[in-house]
Amino acid sequence: MALIGLCGSALGSLLGIFTSSKLTQYRLEQLEKKVEAHNTLIERTYRLEEQVRVFDEKFKVVNHRIDDLEKEA
Repeated sequence: MALIGLCGSALGSLLGIFTSSKLTQYRLEQLEKKVEAHNTLIERTYRLEEQVRVFDEKFKVVNHRIDDLEKEA
């Protein structure tokens, strides 16, 4: 009787560990997807900020040209 109880407990423990492992693996995969989405957003934001810097510089150049033309006129 004790041997049957021991086998049942061992089997229950192993199944619990296996289920817990699968759940942990699933949650890690979901977290990795979220991190990848976040990293993609950060990369896109960085590219947009770089484009804004370029446009700001072009805008300054255009303003200087307009100022020079106004002074000539």
